[in-house]
Amino acid sequence: MTGVDVSERHFHAQLAMLKQRLTEMSARAEELVDIAVDALLTRDREKADAVIQGDRDVDHLEIEVEQLAIALLALQQPMGRDLRFIISAIKISSDLERVGDHAVNIAQSALRITAERVPLKIDPAIEDMARRARRMLSDALDAFVRADGALGREVCQRDDQVDALHDSLFRILLTHMMADPKLITPSLELLLVSRNLERVADLATNIGEDAVFLAEGKQIKHRSEMEPHPGHDGDRKT
Repeated sequence: MTGVDVSERHFHAQLAMLKQRLTEMSARAEELVDIAVDALLTRDREKADAVIQGDRDVDHLEIEVEQLAIALLALQQPMGRDLRFIISAIKISSDLERVGDHAVNIAQSALRITAERVPLKIDPAIEDMARRARRMLSDALDAFVRADGALGREVCQRDDQVDALHDSLFRILLTHMMADPKLITPSLELLLVSRNLERVADLATNIGEDAVFLAEGKQIKHRSEMEPHPGHDGDRKT
């Protein structure tokens, strides 16, 4: 076996490891969002605390992904789709780390709402947003790993549904606050939760865009390639 063959096998093994770590990171971030929302719905302080502690796992995985990607860029000089994959993996690891941060924000809101002990019913839109955002995140990462541009585009289009739920919840909670001043503080916390879930969907959209870039070599951040998706400002969502 030649040195070139050995080097190529090592490269593909490292690339497979990078994919695995990204998949693990996405799964952990999704899990933290699920637990955080469950902590909110059940007013479970232990689950909320577990999310805050668990965010360290996502942080560590981000560092590992970045180190793997940089090593591949520095030592292997990849080209074509492999180069696009590695560059996008670095961006995606940052997006997933921020998903973990949003899960922590939700968990902290859950703790504050629990401490308030105000009898505010959690609107079903919160659960719906969480389910949709989590599915977007899972599908976006799957689209990226499989270089499935069609699925990546579909994920991007779903973002409007989460935005609509966020807008609807804002109007509902505003009505609650106007009707009863005691509900102002917990309602604001739920608005914060909604905002964090909307941001998770935005980050999933980023990953969907990266899946299209990987599969087709096209940047769709400005939505010229995306139809329909009205009202998108064209920038990478943060």
